[in-house]
Amino acid sequence: MTTLFISDLHLDAERPAVTELFLRFLREEAMRADALYILGDLFEAWVGDDDPSEVGTAVAAGTRAMRDAGVPVYFMRGNRDFLLGAAYARRAGMTLLPDPAVVMLHGKPTLLMHGDLLCTDDTAYQAFRAQTRNPGWQRQFLSQPLAARIAFAQQARAASKAHQAGMHGQMETITDVAPATVEGTLARYGVDTLIHGHTHRPAVHALRVGAQDCRRVVLGDWYEQGSVLRVDSAGMQLATLA
Repeated sequence: MTTLFISDLHLDAERPAVTELFLRFLREEAMRADALYILGDLFEAWVGDDDPSEVGTAVAAGTRAMRDAGVPVYFMRGNRDFLLGAAYARRAGMTLLPDPAVVMLHGKPTLLMHGDLLCTDDTAYQAFRAQTRNPGWQRQFLSQPLAARIAFAQQARAASKAHQAGMHGQMETITDVAPATVEGTLARYGVDTLIHGHTHRPAVHALRVGAQDCRRVVLGDWYEQGSVLRVDSAGMQLATLA
């Protein structure tokens, strides 16, 4: 059986073709899998489990159908959907994973992350991340009316685009992972394989941590097409969906 990994779909009402591609992926290939892992940023934005968006409703129906058919779906929050909570996960039939998480993958411990924690050179983002992951901040935010939360998310999205546009040539180095952080993370968890998304740079990287040969598998985003990592007893294949 094949285990599937995806991330950074950034599903949004403005991109219906990508949502349909994902729903078809759930109905077809994913339904035949051993398990599906979604490593964050499934949605472009998530302002609370009470948001009755059509995209969220359609996705929940698709992942619930998988779970009902006996295929487990695991979800790790990303930097866009870190407020996705237990209520939506129950509705969608998904099991929430912490970030990072070590799972047994065909008998081998493998480290899973969304990937933003590895981008430690971007100190401004890391400060923002620490603030928004604070339970008190989240309670205060989620206590606001839904309309206010949606407006906040729209403002944050516009600010993020302006920030990226202003960085120009620095973007490649600041928003990618810090090699020393990757090596330290692999050493701390004592594994030789790391799978993550976030950076939108799909690739399989070989590296050496101490005396250990390791690999870092980066999932691609779904802006141009789907990106999926297929893992079975024979190995790993990082591919795109048309």
